[in-house]
Amino acid sequence: MRIPTVSAVFGIIATVSVAQAQDIEQGRQLALEVCATCHAVRPDEALSPVTTAPSFEVVAMTPGMTAAALNVWLTAQAHPTMPNILLSQQEVRDVSAYILSLQTNLSGPDTP
Repeated sequence: MRIPTVSAVFGIIATVSVAQAQDIEQGRQLALEVCATCHAVRPDEALSPVTTAPSFEVVAMTPGMTAAALNVWLTAQAHPTMPNILLSQQEVRDVSAYILSLQTNLSGPDTP
């Protein structure tokens, strides 16, 4: 009885990992298409095209940054500094996953 349960759990974990990887890639593509006009969206870009727009790395490294915080920001109706971009809930999840993935890209072997 334990073997089928363990197998099911590992199958779910593997499926979630694949889905997360796909979300990150889709989020990266969407960021390049929609956000790169103003923001530096790639990990190797330090300066945004619009100097007042933070790079996605800066956003990712903001203390307390979470998917929930990004969801609120990306779905708010009015931003004084950002155009009103309409994203589906899946697109918000994808872009958020991509931005949060930059946290791990910035962590090196010297980072605790």
